[in-house]
Amino acid sequence: MLPCTGRIEESLLLKAFENGADGVMVIGCLEGDCHYVSGNIRARERVKRVYSILDQIKIGPERIRMYNLSAGEGAKFAAFANEFVEQIMELGPSPINIVRAKTAQKAPEEETL
Repeated sequence: MLPCTGRIEESLLLKAFENGADGVMVIGCLEGDCHYVSGNIRARERVKRVYSILDQIKIGPERIRMYNLSAGEGAKFAAFANEFVEQIMELGPSPINIVRAKTAQKAPEEETL
């Protein structure tokens, strides 16, 4: 847990994909309403950098998204989460997970040789 999305580092977001996430949502407070002044602005810039990295390494930039919501917008959060989950399900597993699955299937065959 982080006290503010402004504390999120690009490496943490990328680590989520490395650890098997098919998609990552970052939820920050409303812009201009950050307790830490500009934390959510910093987070948005970091998410944009990760977006670019995911595009370059062919994982797909559409697998990460940032939303800005207030704590009282539960219905909006649910709608965003459902929309994002639907998008990720349409995309299917991340390329990392596809490679892992293929590698895992090949491993038992190699052991028997």
